Amino acid sequence: MRFDTKIGIVVRDDLAVWQKLNVTAFLASSVAGSVQETIGEPYEDGSGNQYLPMFRQPVLVYAANAEALGRVRAAALSRGLRTAIFTEDMFKTGHDADNRAVVRAVAAEELQLVGLAVYGPKNPLDKTLKGLALHS
Repeated sequence: MRFDTKIGIVVRDDLAVWQKLNVTAFLASSVAGSVQETIGEPYEDGSGNQYLPMFRQPVLVYAANAEALGRVRAAALSRGLRTAIFTEDMFKTGHDADNRAVVRAVAAEELQLVGLAVYGPKNPLDKTLKGLALHS
């Protein structure tokens, strides 16, 4: 099945494994929580147990260095793509309000990005992520 939209998550390649997983989970939640059409129907197994719905389309996870993350952020915003960010300072906070405060305290060009999620139409999103390798 082909989708008109795409979900891409870009994670900085020099993070510890637990950080990469944490960043990916938080960024995926940003898309799920703000773009209702990305979510499919709930699941049910053959015994009747109910499970939460998930994304209805693939999520592609890419690796990048800090410089590439900055380029992707700027390109995504210039193309009007829906974007979420995760910064180094967010590892030091304990809750959502503090996360927003540490992001608000830094100018866009000075953000120490460790990851971002981008959602939008496939063609502009592909152009935004061009040259990045899928995370391995």
